[in-house]
Amino acid sequence: MTDEELAVCYMEGNNRAFDLLLQRTQNGLFTYILFVVHDNETANDIFQETFVKAITYLHKGKYAVTGKFGAWLMRIAHNAIMDWYRRQKLFNLVDVNEENDLSNLTSNEVMDLCRETAVINEQVLKDVKRLMTFLPATQREVVFMRYYQEMSFKEIAETTGVSINTSLGRMRYALINMRKLARQNDIELVLQNF
Repeated sequence: MTDEELAVCYMEGNNRAFDLLLQRTQNGLFTYILFVVHDNETANDIFQETFVKAITYLHKGKYAVTGKFGAWLMRIAHNAIMDWYRRQKLFNLVDVNEENDLSNLTSNEVMDLCRETAVINEQVLKDVKRLMTFLPATQREVVFMRYYQEMSFKEIAETTGVSINTSLGRMRYALINMRKLARQNDIELVLQNF
């Protein structure tokens, strides 16, 4: 059964269907939350809040079967994260101007690499992940969704409740900030081909 079919079964009273949904989605959802908030305890709280809200919405019939249960759940998690940031008074949005256009960004396909190149690329990716921890939450979130969850900018915009231009702008600022951090720390962020 698809996630959507399980959601419908749960709304019709099948509690086992929700257990299966939780089992399928919990690891990815928790990883996303932890990546954004950087605190295990906070991530656990937000994770639980997300599923309590999802259960409540499902019981009230507020889930429309669109084939995007995962995106719907991510949206709930995103809102819970933003609510947490507001409560912590740490929520800062990056101003985005109209000229931010990163629509030509695409995720790279997996390349067949020799071992030496693979090791170099592994280190670069570790450096990128480490640098991402210094980004503001909104930028870190977009990078995570784009490169680790392979979401399109349209899906990111829908999930985070902002325009595509804002998503693109956040990505642009994230890349600028990561390049600046790499320069300041003498880190080479060039993936090897071949």
